[in-house]
Amino acid sequence: MQNDWPLSELEQYRPEIAEPAGLVDFWTDTLADARDHDLNVRFEQVRTGLSLVDTYDVRFSGYGGHEIRGWLRIPANSTGALPTIIDYQGYGGGRGLAHEPTLWPLAGYAQFFMDTRGQGSVWKVGHTPDPEPGTNPEHPGFMTRGIHAPETYYYRRLFTDAVRAVEAAGVHDSVDASRIVVNGGSQGGGMALAVSSLVPGLAGVMADVPFLSNFERAIVITDNALYGEIAHYLSIHRDRVQQVLNTLSYFDVAGLVRNSTAPALFSVGLMDTVCPPSTVFAAYNNYAGPKEISVYPFNDHEGGQLDHDRVKLDWLRDLFS
Repeated sequence: MQNDWPLSELEQYRPEIAEPAGLVDFWTDTLADARDHDLNVRFEQVRTGLSLVDTYDVRFSGYGGHEIRGWLRIPANSTGALPTIIDYQGYGGGRGLAHEPTLWPLAGYAQFFMDTRGQGSVWKVGHTPDPEPGTNPEHPGFMTRGIHAPETYYYRRLFTDAVRAVEAAGVHDSVDASRIVVNGGSQGGGMALAVSSLVPGLAGVMADVPFLSNFERAIVITDNALYGEIAHYLSIHRDRVQQVLNTLSYFDVAGLVRNSTAPALFSVGLMDTVCPPSTVFAAYNNYAGPKEISVYPFNDHEGGQLDHDRVKLDWLRDLFS
């Protein structure tokens, strides 16, 4: 059953996401610090048994100079620089295995799949540790890791890794750095939106049922596992509410996307209990660039799945035509 407002109200929902003090300087300084470390990108081709896709193990320097892993997949026998999809993973998942099937190279695009630091042990394997755990007691998971201050919060590191992934992808000869689209679902969708606000010149953004949006509403209307980690933490640390909300305001994509200008394709499931529809529309309605959204009235957090893949393929074809 629908757990949020009717679609007519969702389409008008545009919350005032307060901009925290020094937001622009925070991200400018964070990315400058990351760029003080050499990007140190390395590509090593691996054997997968797949004849239509060439796959490379990728290593590059993310936040703090930490080594981040990934996969670069390219259509076999392709020549020249290709439009490229940067993929970010959902919560708990990692980059997976080298031979896992993937849509984008079969459609003629290069794909750069970034591993997620510290995750990759819930439903898809990962290979990148998080060398800087939070400095506060935390609820199991990642949502409260370092949450006492924006400087120590887990997503400062992950968003920085995601920006550096765009830079790393652009190094490879098969990647057209002027035609990069960032893509992801749930946590990956939130990361794609964050990157859209931090990286100028992206060709496009695809954000499916995005997470990390409209925190203040999300943590009070759903007790599902992801936002529920924060709510549970605050039920124990009752004196930390304002401190936590202040930290989250630096990472709320519903606020960050007011600076995003690349064409964007969103999706939402109106029965989503993980990322409630109002939180998705908060980001969509605040998004500054050209945008469209696919609405799946009877779907939960799975969104449009394979049906939406077809929508994305059509959208990409039009984008690059």
